Amino acid sequence: MTQKVPLLDLQQQYAQIGQELEAAVLEVLRSGHYILGKFGQQLEEKVAEISGCKYGMGVANGTDALILALWALDVGPGDEVITTPFTFAATVEAILLRGARPVFVDVFENSYNINVQQIEKAITKRTKAILPIHLYGQVADMDPIVQLAKAYNLRLVEDNAQGIGGAYKGRRAGSFGDLACTSFYPTKNLGAAGDAGMITTNDEDLFKRVKCLRAHGMTRRYYHDELGVNSRLDEMQAAVLVTKVPYLQEWTEKRRVVAAYYNKVLANVPGIVTPKLSFGVGETTAEQIQHVWHQYTIRVTGVSRETVVDELSKRGIGSMCYYPVPLHEQEAFKHLGYTRGDFPMSELLSDQVLSLPMYPELKTGQVDYIASSLNEIMTGHSVVTPIPATSPALSI
Repeated sequence: MTQKVPLLDLQQQYAQIGQELEAAVLEVLRSGHYILGKFGQQLEEKVAEISGCKYGMGVANGTDALILALWALDVGPGDEVITTPFTFAATVEAILLRGARPVFVDVFENSYNINVQQIEKAITKRTKAILPIHLYGQVADMDPIVQLAKAYNLRLVEDNAQGIGGAYKGRRAGSFGDLACTSFYPTKNLGAAGDAGMITTNDEDLFKRVKCLRAHGMTRRYYHDELGVNSRLDEMQAAVLVTKVPYLQEWTEKRRVVAAYYNKVLANVPGIVTPKLSFGVGETTAEQIQHVWHQYTIRVTGVSRETVVDELSKRGIGSMCYYPVPLHEQEAFKHLGYTRGDFPMSELLSDQVLSLPMYPELKTGQVDYIASSLNEIMTGHSVVTPIPATSPALSI
């Protein structure tokens, strides 16, 4: 007998706060004010506070946030932006859609984030910006990145799509860059009921520029100062997100408890490498890096990852590979001229990483079931152990 454990279960979240969400959405519908209303303004203020910034600017989605951030910094044709190939395609799409060239550097094995030891040698006279990603919810090693940006007079944009609420040496993710970009895609730790995004900054001039760009280049209605786009945050999505914000810290702490328990029960499973709190080389402490565990991502060695995914699925356990092909090997980006072997760690991780179920409502017995299933798969056994009918929630 198997037990179904999905990769993500948003129905449990809805069961917790569904009445509040419905009330907020109905308030918007009854108000007749559907664009740039009070909920959008409240969300901008709250996310700016969470991110340790003065300003927040709601936009239509996380990809638009990246494009608009680069646009506001005047990144364009002839410019280069340094980032990694081990990320979601939107990061690189944004650079290319601005007419600039992505310049890849590899990632660290332990943190999955940009290898800061390789950034400086990638800087050229055309380099305009550095774009690190806080992958899976762990903040990149920001101190040396900030130092390099200052030393070479470069712009800094954080891809904070997966890192909201995280911190690095006491400073919030989203507060390091000239601009930082957050996604509220429904699967994110703070997720909308559709697409939504946010840009945060401490720079008033950049804030005003993004505000203009997201609304057809207008600073006042029907007066267009420059070319812009329509990327306003929907008021109903803002209402959903404002309703969820008070729960974010509690949900984040529960994710940390789930991750710690995963680390414990998977510690001795052969062929499984558990994720580490790390600046890149070696390990660090939870005080230095406050991981928000958007994903709990292991590495599978010694056994085909496809076999593991298939066997987990037979046991009712969801899993997902983020990301199976590094960007320099994707068809859409082959024109950049990179080849297999250029970024060996990104390639290795793309072959090995596997994200397991991760959400605040996961129970002890469910994680035990996942761990025992992985142990059976990795040791070649086929016995399926059911989850207890009642199992305690992981406590914080």
